[in-house]
Amino acid sequence: MKTDNRYEKARLLGARALQVSYGAPVLVDTNQTEPILIAAEEYDAGVLPFTVRRGDET
Repeated sequence: MKTDNRYEKARLLGARALQVSYGAPVLVDTNQTEPILIAAEEYDAGVLPFTVRRGDET
């Protein structure tokens, strides 16, 4: 499995933070209140509901 590069990670975190800010359920137990920090914790826990499709994959 390939890891996300920094641009993919930034895009994923931004998209997830937007979802959280609009009221999406948080997928981890956290004390954070900032959507971007919640998204970062979810990313670190590996529970983000996103997949990355790269141009070199079929």
